[in-house]
Amino acid sequence: MSKIEIFDPAMCCATGLCGVSVDQELLRVATMINTLTKKGATVIRYGLSSEPQAFVDNKKVNEYLMKEDVEVLPITIVDGEVVKTKGYPTDEEFAKWAGLSEEEIVTVPSPKKGGCCCGSDGCC
Repeated sequence: MSKIEIFDPAMCCATGLCGVSVDQELLRVATMINTLTKKGATVIRYGLSSEPQAFVDNKKVNEYLMKEDVEVLPITIVDGEVVKTKGYPTDEEFAKWAGLSEEEIVTVPSPKKGGCCCGSDGCC
């Protein structure tokens, strides 16, 4: 499996559970990282607020920041190569980079893909 590294912008927490409202995208990413880790994938997440040295130490991330400033974040690196900037990976991208099928990483079935969270054909 590949090594996936995500360099987050400055924020109070990586889960999206802090503040007045829940950030659904951050919650999705945190859940996906948890799922991938349980499947044996290596996913490392660095926060600009909490781990600024990681941004300095990584030459590629540092170059992107010098050229485009913090608007380039988040940056995703797979096996040392920048694969995505300015947005978090989709579930499909996470699966591909981790060497897993989409079916292996699904945590809650989506009604769009057939099936509801409770297992029925319709939504609850």
